[in-house]
Amino acid sequence: MAIIVIGGHSRSVGKTSVVAGLISALSSYNWTAFKITQFGHGKCSLDGQPCHCATDDHTWAISEEKDRSGKSDSSRFLLAGAKRAFWVRTQQGRLAEAIPAIKQRLGKSENAILESNSILKFIRPDLYITVLDPTTEDFKPSAQEFLDHADAVILHEVDSQCWHGVSLKPIAGQPRFYIHTPEYVTRELVAFVAAHLQPSALASPGRLS
Repeated sequence: MAIIVIGGHSRSVGKTSVVAGLISALSSYNWTAFKITQFGHGKCSLDGQPCHCATDDHTWAISEEKDRSGKSDSSRFLLAGAKRAFWVRTQQGRLAEAIPAIKQRLGKSENAILESNSILKFIRPDLYITVLDPTTEDFKPSAQEFLDHADAVILHEVDSQCWHGVSLKPIAGQPRFYIHTPEYVTRELVAFVAAHLQPSALASPGRLS
């Protein structure tokens, strides 16, 4: 089983578009896709607005997406060609409690792609790719923490940069794939991912511990 993790330094930098694009371009891998969202104080970590991520009586929840309309992020994964898609919601700092349920579903997957940074604390993927947009000032602590784990970087090619006190030295030697919206997944990126995943998808049992 091959496992890909797609992370990013902030919301709205294109993580979901990258996941959907890779699912579509590499459909033969029969992906199971996961969207992981953290919430706190009744607000979503995606945009800080009141949301339906929070559960009334649990610190986490996981639901399988069935809608293929593309209206939600996990629905976009199905629309792109994923065999199954799950939305995982956890209170901030409580992702560990959802890991057994996530691993159970991973164990039944042919190959998996997850949108998250924090999942790297619990799962060692075949590839971790981070999406960076220099025009978005916010830089999540989780993205900074795992920056040196990135096997490749998807970088919005722009003329200006809003980051302060952020060093990209941890990824200085890693492959970079420059993008211009609305294109988030290039042929070069697809070739890179396919080349790295083929041995794992064919021979490896995955690394879920």
